[in-house]
Amino acid sequence: MQSTADGTKKECSWSSWKGQAIDLLYWRNVKQSGAVFGSVLLLLFSLTQFSVVSVGAYLALAALSASISFRIYKSVLQAVQKTDEGHPFKSYLEVEISLSQDQIGNYADKALLYANTCMKELRRLFLVQDLIDSLKFAVLMWLLTYVGALFNGLTLLILAVVSMFSMPIVYEKHQAQIDQYVGLIRTQVNSVVGKIQAKIPGAKRKEE
Repeated sequence: MQSTADGTKKECSWSSWKGQAIDLLYWRNVKQSGAVFGSVLLLLFSLTQFSVVSVGAYLALAALSASISFRIYKSVLQAVQKTDEGHPFKSYLEVEISLSQDQIGNYADKALLYANTCMKELRRLFLVQDLIDSLKFAVLMWLLTYVGALFNGLTLLILAVVSMFSMPIVYEKHQAQIDQYVGLIRTQVNSVVGKIQAKIPGAKRKEE
């Protein structure tokens, strides 16, 4: 009975986190999405100019400067007004931020599942269990060599972040037209793959 309750609690927590991420990417709250998007972009652009250590140190100094200044301001204000409101960050200091054993186990289980799935898929591709899938993977790797020659990792990460915060809302507004074009492209690709499968011995998928 206890395990069922824990499982339900984990599912609710995951659903809540997923819902918040979707709201963020679809700009349900413009101020919140804008703040996250701008902060992430600022961090990534900073990393293109400075080292990770420098960026981390500057961020820590900025946060400490803000918190120390606010703490001193509130202390002076309380002294002048002769009030005793206590520590200005008391409510935040009392918030529980430690991870429970259940949460750590949940995250570890998910990471292990993704790692095992990834390893099995890579083994299938590299050992050519399905010739067409391995050829697709080879073409993808070949294309990535050109992408890597044009962009570095940080540039790709910046493009990925911009895409994450722009493509969902664009798709939501123009879903019908996008689905139509994607369907046409998928039909053409399936047609080409079918012709290749017909011409290469042993490339045809096994009937399930």
